[in-house]
Amino acid sequence: VQLQASGGGLVQAGGSLRLSCAASGISVRSNTMGWYRQAPGMQRELVAAIITNGLTNYSDFVKGRFTISRDNGKNTVYLQMNGLKPEDTAVYYCNGLRRTTLQNYWGQGTLVTVSS
Repeated sequence: VQLQASGGGLVQAGGSLRLSCAASGISVRSNTMGWYRQAPGMQRELVAAIITNGLTNYSDFVKGRFTISRDNGKNTVYLQMNGLKPEDTAVYYCNGLRRTTLQNYWGQGTLVTVSS
């Protein structure tokens, strides 16, 4: 299984970025896919997740600003981030939870830096 995250970068507060997670070896349609983030000195935390039936879940600190989606044909998960704040600065990781075995898979992470 490989989860290739991309799309991070430097953006000013209030700006937008779209992260992509290209998956191989795991179907984004048939398993729970999520985005997590980890700021320096902090624990990794859930940002958003999308489950097999398409339902989504967001942590309170991104509700109304971030949107998780998937493209089944491209086997890719996206995280559209709008209204970015300096406190959103972190390494963002793509995660896949295989439904049948409950095995977790992680991508390599992509750095998002929001300047004030």
